[in-house]
Amino acid sequence: MNQKVSVVVPIYKVEQYLARCVESILEQTYTNLEVILVNDGSPDNCGTIAESYAISDNRVKVFHKENGGLSDARNHGMQYVTGEYTIFVDSDDWLERSMIEELVKISSEYEAEVVQSAFYYAYNDHLLFDNRVYNQKASPVVLDNKLLMYELVRNNVVKNFAWGKLYKTKLIKDIPFKKGVLFEDVFWAHQVMRSVQTFVCLNTPYYFYLQRDDSIVATYSPRNLDILKGLKERHRFIEKYYVNLTNESYKTLLKTNLIHYNLLLRNRKKDYKGLYRKEIYEYIKGNFTEIKKAAEDDELLKKQLILFIIHPYLNVFFLILQKVLRKVKILPQPIGLERIDF
Repeated sequence: MNQKVSVVVPIYKVEQYLARCVESILEQTYTNLEVILVNDGSPDNCGTIAESYAISDNRVKVFHKENGGLSDARNHGMQYVTGEYTIFVDSDDWLERSMIEELVKISSEYEAEVVQSAFYYAYNDHLLFDNRVYNQKASPVVLDNKLLMYELVRNNVVKNFAWGKLYKTKLIKDIPFKKGVLFEDVFWAHQVMRSVQTFVCLNTPYYFYLQRDDSIVATYSPRNLDILKGLKERHRFIEKYYVNLTNESYKTLLKTNLIHYNLLLRNRKKDYKGLYRKEIYEYIKGNFTEIKKAAEDDELLKKQLILFIIHPYLNVFFLILQKVLRKVKILPQPIGLERIDF
């Protein structure tokens, strides 16, 4: 169990976080590493910081390029990968010291092409752990291709994120990330997973996923709608290769469209003449029969769909009413995530 692991870290405007990220990689208990730092034209001191690590540790390689976005930086880094395994780490996140060792061990033990770590949502003064999905006392979850694709579409146990997973490099070497989009992982993950025969999910969190203070409402822009483009592209893939998952795909599309309609409503100034909201409404209306069939086993989602089709504001009022009823304890509060204070 001493195969080389390549760690690809795209870097852009993370001067205050970069040291923590890189040091968490270099301090791993698994030492046969190749750390590929890709400075994606960052205008701050990230390039200089990255070079300092290359000087002090010969496992670090630094590449500088013009800014092209996260996908372009990852694709650039993949050109220089020589390890049998590859991990992507976002440059504001960090790893628990034994993460890579544990993931390599599990990959070898189960002959898995991909191993996924559970993770923490990391804030300045606390962590959140999704104990609704992951049980730290439980054994690893082993999925064949059929179950893997089901869980990927649901984005529940298996996450669409590229980070937090150990991949056999040969699996992903020739599948580039789509450039020029947000939520690039949604465009990419299903293409990778199609070839996976054994996928293992660990219930232990080894990855710290930083949550910035910026509110999604405050920073929202029409570019966030790229996720809908990615899900529609994936839906066409599902219809072609995994037709039995079509209903699950429609449900994910419905939930995500409803979320983004409401976000656009709260950011009306960024949706000139309501054109993006109209596009969402027309998509749901145009696929109403198929979407309604898909939502039959989810009473709440089906109710939201009917209200939305009658008038989108009815669904908004319904959600507000639910929130009020929970506040006055007429409805139970949804189960929250486990909080761990520092």
